[in-house]
Amino acid sequence: MELVEIRQELDKMAKRIADFRGSLDLETKRARIAELEEIMTDPSFWDDQNTAQKIINEANSLKELVQTFDKNEESLENAEVSYELVKEEEDEDLHQELEKDVVNLTESLNRYELYILLSEPYDKNNAILELHPGAGGTESQDWASMLLRMYTRWAEAKGFKVETLDYLPGEEAGVKSVTLLIKGHNAYGYLKAEKGVHRLVRISPFDSSGRRHTSFVSCDVMPELDDDIDIDIKTEDLKIDTYRSSGAGGQHVNTTDSAVRITHLPTNTVVTCQSERSQIKNRDQAMKMLKAKLYQLEIERQQQELNEIRGEQKEIGWGSQIRSYVFHPYSMVKDHRTDHETGNTQAVMDGEIDNFIDAYLRSVMNN
Repeated sequence: MELVEIRQELDKMAKRIADFRGSLDLETKRARIAELEEIMTDPSFWDDQNTAQKIINEANSLKELVQTFDKNEESLENAEVSYELVKEEEDEDLHQELEKDVVNLTESLNRYELYILLSEPYDKNNAILELHPGAGGTESQDWASMLLRMYTRWAEAKGFKVETLDYLPGEEAGVKSVTLLIKGHNAYGYLKAEKGVHRLVRISPFDSSGRRHTSFVSCDVMPELDDDIDIDIKTEDLKIDTYRSSGAGGQHVNTTDSAVRITHLPTNTVVTCQSERSQIKNRDQAMKMLKAKLYQLEIERQQQELNEIRGEQKEIGWGSQIRSYVFHPYSMVKDHRTDHETGNTQAVMDGEIDNFIDAYLRSVMNN
């Protein structure tokens, strides 16, 4: 990158940072952080744990917004200093370091822009993520376990907390179904990009003939809703069953009928939870999941009505996969909605999916 190009990039980034500063009202946010921190010092702060957690979440969210802005601004100032040194001395090592700093700061600003654009009503909420293998038995169940690992690694890298609400192991390998609660600011905002069918093409390790197999797993994502969200669920519309947990590990597994399955009869919506030792806690969590699913169904119904008005036709089924993961005869992961792709399949399976999420969310925002 020539010095004149670096100068142009620095000017672009300076304008972006100035735009962020103008739109974010940072001083008001700094004042709110100080106010929340003062509230958290009150001896009675934890008397109401739900309210306390909401205050902590708000404080953490504001801190991330402000501190990331400050870090980006500082990085730009350092790059400006390096630019002046390179301009005076033409030091090759310093020039290469400056190029790297410019690329890193551009990526950081792109992530930051996406972060502040997640402003839909439930983007900030925790996410409930479900994986369901398609036809194919052990092969598709193994693919579900690979996706489970991918999403778990992605969440942990983000600093999110992952709780397994329901886990049904496969008969030979993998999982028949799994439900995760991913806790963290904007967890749903990011993960809503993953909703859809994920397709795998590989040489199956379960096929003694070494043939190539195609497997499908459906990923469903919903926001975890607060208790103050009004979703009308009538008691007479519910069928509640209890059974022994079948999850992976834990001393309480298979010892009591603590697992809960709730069926919403009018919509035939089923949720299960077996993450807690207490049947009451599992029931409470299952009701939260049911509320989220019914909310999602209502949103989809409204969207379908809009599509009918607009005359839009969308295919629903295994053929409408959002992303393909090809391990053989070549290596590639491609998102069919945005055409974003990479040849580094291992990195993706290790949880590096931010570029796919970024591409999808930007495509939605630009439409």
